[in-house]
Amino acid sequence: MLRALLKGQIDKMERTWGYDAGYMRDLLAASPMSFLKFGFVSQMVDRKAAPAAALAAAGIAGTLAEDCGPCTQISVDMAAAGGVKPAILRAILAGDEAGMGETAALAWRFAQASLARDMEAADPLRDEILRRWGEKGLVAIGLALTTARMYPTLKYALGHGRACSRVTVAGEAAPFQRLAA
Repeated sequence: MLRALLKGQIDKMERTWGYDAGYMRDLLAASPMSFLKFGFVSQMVDRKAAPAAALAAAGIAGTLAEDCGPCTQISVDMAAAGGVKPAILRAILAGDEAGMGETAALAWRFAQASLARDMEAADPLRDEILRRWGEKGLVAIGLALTTARMYPTLKYALGHGRACSRVTVAGEAAPFQRLAA
């Protein structure tokens, strides 16, 4: 019964986002308990603690460090559904800080510095995030970066990652550069 309910959730997610969640089916088949626990990952981010554009920038930076295909696309689609404007999403994908706007660019630079373990660059950015959105905002941005990396990492680990693909924003191809993990 539980497996059938969870399979239904995967089916709905695939229909909603046009996404192949075969790796989640494998996870469910192997361990429903692990699937349930993994399902809580995306709920860790408090979406009200920081602006949507900042969370999108951090999350997409994390996804791009691990993926260059369907996981990036679903990250973009979810950010768009959360209200992030297409122009901002295109700029995030391209790494165009001026086009992202100040809010997304701050989170993008912080994510980049964190991924590079560059504390000299990350520290002042962290201070600015704390000043603007407080501890909750910092935690939300940090979790957006972290959780975004978990999905493609698991997908590849289970043998479902294959190749890079075109990413679109509002129906138009959006060039991007894969980031170094």
